Amino acid sequence: MKAIYKTLLAAVAVTPLLTGCIEEAIDSSVITSGDLQGNASATTALVWGMPARLNLVTLDPDIHCDMGYTGVLHVRDVMTGDMPVEYAGGFDWFGWASAVTNTGSDWAMQQITWNYYYEQINTTNNVMRAIDPETDNELLRYNFATGLTYRAFLYLDLARMYEVLPNELFPDCKSDAGQDIKGLTVPIVTDKTTEDDSRNNPRATHKEMYEFILGDLVEAEALFSGNTTARLSKTIPDLAVLYGLKARLYLWDASYQAEINEDDAAAATQYAEAAKYARQAITTSGATPLTQADWQSTTQGFNDSSMSSWMFAGEYTAEDAVVQVGGIRTFSSFCCNEQNFGYAAPAQGAFTMIDAQMYSRMSDRDWRKLSYFAPENSALRGSEPFLNKDFAEENFYAYVSLKFRPGSGEMDNYNVGAVVAYPLMRVEEMYFIEAEATAHTNPSAGNELLTSFMKTYRYATYSNTLAAAEAVVEEIIFQKRVELWGEGQTFFDIKRLNYSVERFYNGTNWDTSRNTFNTNGRPAWMNFAISNQEARNNAALTAFNTPSCDGLYTPNR
Repeated sequence: MKAIYKTLLAAVAVTPLLTGCIEEAIDSSVITSGDLQGNASATTALVWGMPARLNLVTLDPDIHCDMGYTGVLHVRDVMTGDMPVEYAGGFDWFGWASAVTNTGSDWAMQQITWNYYYEQINTTNNVMRAIDPETDNELLRYNFATGLTYRAFLYLDLARMYEVLPNELFPDCKSDAGQDIKGLTVPIVTDKTTEDDSRNNPRATHKEMYEFILGDLVEAEALFSGNTTARLSKTIPDLAVLYGLKARLYLWDASYQAEINEDDAAAATQYAEAAKYARQAITTSGATPLTQADWQSTTQGFNDSSMSSWMFAGEYTAEDAVVQVGGIRTFSSFCCNEQNFGYAAPAQGAFTMIDAQMYSRMSDRDWRKLSYFAPENSALRGSEPFLNKDFAEENFYAYVSLKFRPGSGEMDNYNVGAVVAYPLMRVEEMYFIEAEATAHTNPSAGNELLTSFMKTYRYATYSNTLAAAEAVVEEIIFQKRVELWGEGQTFFDIKRLNYSVERFYNGTNWDTSRNTFNTNGRPAWMNFAISNQEARNNAALTAFNTPSCDGLYTPNR
């Protein structure tokens, strides 16, 4: 039998157009899906296939932004107003996303995202195909629960990226064929979906997707509850992560109920559920917010899944193919500026930065501000926790990020520096969800939750005098943006809350030749288009794809 770790179950029937190239995990001449039924060890191998696929190339080894989950995560970040990236003569492989080019359905970039998620969903479906959920075996029940939870994690990402919401370019949410696509997300593919089903599989409505994801989480919760199986790794979801996903799900639905359905009562109910499950995630996880020392560690800062606040993570190994090609297709390559092997290295110069306006709004008392190279006239200049001060002062300029460190602080050897963990869920997010969800219906209570978190965990002198719900929520979201900068979450809040993106202003550090867009409400580019490859093979999508906004935004200068 072939070694089972990074690969999938080829013996089980899959839907080719939704799963792309499937690596063979188990020699089909030796083992079948029937053999896996009841085989706890073999199904655990399938569970390990879920985090292993996080770091796999999806479509083309020559497209260096095709690097698995972190590639999509980085796309989401540069689509906001929080993360300018130095163009550096073309070394910014993600420039298409921030410049709003190649975002339409006929571009490879959309196929990469689509294929990645559905190939990853197939790994979760393989877990479910191999296990009878009625089994009494604790390990099998645990494995089934992890598969359901991971699938919910992926679909919640997809739903929030592809859901069609009104925007300044397409306020009526019509497809190019004139169909109403408001609230449509993506087709649902499960372990029961046949290839014939997939040929005519429509985009799920917001309600259908919400109920599907919630169904997976409710079923998984019942399987996790009372189960004594030890968690395999932080790369495998557990009950606390499940509660965190419920918090994200209810928050997403609450905003939809408030804006699209204009149902304040339903929104209030969902906000209450979001706050409830955020608190359950905090309590169940036992995780604690990062200390200043943890955050600013030059060897473990945001590269080690053992950090106290991390609930769910992805990890690289030195054997990963994206590491072996020089470490250039990794999270470190694009997001760690203190290294010499990747695209964010000085030789290439595609530095990631914090938005100058966002940086200026942060208090100098907030030690999170030290995660960025301060401007020359700043009182913070020279106080930043550098991995190598001479390196930074020679190569960096204002606002360059120091948040993410290369593995073990290794700047040159990619076999060490690119081997990092990256957060998929931190407990701090749950504090902000709890505060925001509360603030929508009780601004004072929400503000108290925010203030308590900030004074306890970030800086003791934090205060604000805000009272109106809209202002309190915006402040909570701002502090959440600061907290989760570079972790792929801000995109969802900007889109969900219909916030504008502002990149053109006096003192902007966005490239005025390409990226300085100011929007009125959520950007149209945050409604992802479905790859034409999928649309050609799925008749139900033909008239219901998201229109492209390529070329419809002009940079301000």
